[in-house]
Amino acid sequence: MKKEDLRIIFMGTPEFAVPSLEILMENGWNVVAVITAPDKPQGRGQKLIASPVKECALRYGIPVLQPTNLKSQEFLSELKQYHADVQVVVAFRMLPEAVWNLPPLGTFNLHASLLPNYRGAAPINWAIINGEKETGITTFFLKHEIDTGSVIFQEKEPIYEEDNVGSLYERLMAKGSQLVLKTIKEIASGNVQANPQDENLARHHAPKIFKETCQIDWTKSAQKIHNLVRGLSPYPGAWTTLDGKNCKIFKTKINEKNIHGLAPGEFYSDGKSQLIFQTGDNSLSILELQLEGKKRLTIEEFLRGNKL
Repeated sequence: MKKEDLRIIFMGTPEFAVPSLEILMENGWNVVAVITAPDKPQGRGQKLIASPVKECALRYGIPVLQPTNLKSQEFLSELKQYHADVQVVVAFRMLPEAVWNLPPLGTFNLHASLLPNYRGAAPINWAIINGEKETGITTFFLKHEIDTGSVIFQEKEPIYEEDNVGSLYERLMAKGSQLVLKTIKEIASGNVQANPQDENLARHHAPKIFKETCQIDWTKSAQKIHNLVRGLSPYPGAWTTLDGKNCKIFKTKINEKNIHGLAPGEFYSDGKSQLIFQTGDNSLSILELQLEGKKRLTIEEFLRGNKL
């Protein structure tokens, strides 16, 4: 099928989905509509702010639908009027069958892991938190159970020692857009092959991150705490209490020794450039942090203005 004849509906909301929409448009594919989240009030004035995907769609002049209820007959009727051949989903909410089963060529999703490993809402975070050395991206056709459909394509991506969730997110976002383009080309060719997921490879889940997930347990090893910090930086941020105040930790360094006489969670500071916490085994130097209600600072900046 020619690219101008393949009618595509794109579904997504955050920044992660924008390169995938852009690459389809820049390569001349026929995106007939975009589905994204309703505008959200933000800031002191509670001004309505459009999602990054909506802003991108408007730049290209693509019609935008922002349903509050994906099961409503009004939305389903509107969706059917676009006569989509295929739907592309990147970082969007869970779809009802009446939506994902609508187009004749199916609905495929881009997921930021090597499925079936790390199914769930936060695969990039959990891969780093768990100390993985490798992750990747997957395109797969949607079915009833979330993140379980047949795999179309996968590509691997290394996780480096210096990576945090921000740096890995950027690479997977760019790599993912290329995989979306490759998948659309394959579907248009009529030769797409999709293979069932191997359940033996489903070793870890990637559930949504909550505030309690982010709290540092200093009785754990320095390596595990270091990975937690990396896997939550820059957002939402691992946190602890420091002199009775909540404090987010964004960057740490493992020290191959413990601090004599200190229990896990107790710290030493020279007041100038060092803030070192004892963990369950070795010690951990804090390099970047942010007290609640304050700016993010390097440890040197922090210690110049705060006496511990």
